[in-house]
Amino acid sequence: MSENLLKGKRGIITGALDENSIAWKTALKAKEQGAKFVLTNAPIAMRMGAIQDLAKECDTIVVPADATSVEDIEKLYAEAKEFLGGNFDFLLHSIGMSPNVRKGREYGDLNYDWVQKSWDVSALSFHKMMQVAEKQDVMNEWGSIIGLSYIAAQRVYPFYSDMAEAKAILESIARSYGYRFGKLKNVRVNTISQSPTKTTAGTGIGGFDAFYNYAEALSPLGNAPSEACADYIIAMFSDLTRYVNMQNLFHDGGYSCTGITEEIVEKFSDKK
Repeated sequence: MSENLLKGKRGIITGALDENSIAWKTALKAKEQGAKFVLTNAPIAMRMGAIQDLAKECDTIVVPADATSVEDIEKLYAEAKEFLGGNFDFLLHSIGMSPNVRKGREYGDLNYDWVQKSWDVSALSFHKMMQVAEKQDVMNEWGSIIGLSYIAAQRVYPFYSDMAEAKAILESIARSYGYRFGKLKNVRVNTISQSPTKTTAGTGIGGFDAFYNYAEALSPLGNAPSEACADYIIAMFSDLTRYVNMQNLFHDGGYSCTGITEEIVEKFSDKK
């Protein structure tokens, strides 16, 4: 149901790969709430997904861009600004990838070139997007920038490997740039730490089913679905949250605050 929370707002949504992705669902909800936006993804990712179908549904365009390339980001902003007819009110960074995870490299046997690629794609690209936005002065006053994170930034999840460090860097960048952008233009920068979610990227992580089922058992509300995360992102883009800045916001059904549950106790109790 539309409340026109984003009526008159313009922005960019990255990372919509297919209908399972959080960015995809966010785009649909942003359209429903009155926003105009441009979609973008890396050219290689676009060949794997159906982003053009989403663009048609949202009456928008897709601008291919590698978020690790400053030149591509500059081109993206220029084309998006021309299409949208003005500066941006929101940006969604929904980008993450680890060659080490994809190729099954153990944490004690990482390929360090791949580590740098992981961090560049998953975290440093967030800084690049904001630095280019600042230099080009494309963010409107009281704009909102969101990056998607995961609790492995603070806790050990062995199979998450070097992505854990990438998410920690992402959250640190959000704090540092949230301060800077807040002082410059009242633009807020936050990260959302989502439940394990059955996206194409998420299910590609080794041990994902165990991640998912354990979090489901530990969360009093259960795992937050991707549709609910999209709703949260829309709320963070809206004027209702204009004083939330520099935060890592857990959207996980209470998982991050729960030590143990009756279900976990029952599962591991000695049966006599």
